[in-house]
Amino acid sequence: MDDKEILAQINKLAEKEKQLFKKEADQGASDDERAQLRRIEVTLDQCWDLLHQRRARRSAGLDPDAAAVRDPDTVEKYMG
Repeated sequence: MDDKEILAQINKLAEKEKQLFKKEADQGASDDERAQLRRIEVTLDQCWDLLHQRRARRSAGLDPDAAAVRDPDTVEKYMG
């Protein structure tokens, strides 16, 4: 996945997150929708982390394609 694809995924997830937040504020979300929102939040953190890794590797003269998605536990521990 290149930077443009990661950013497109971030934008798609952010839009879905916005819709779910609005639904929760307007009429209340279901338990399933709240769980979906939590999954989206974690995936967004993973996408941002991957993008930052790629940019850092590129800045250091390394191959950005060697960056990898980190597991949710790792990302959530240092992002939260």
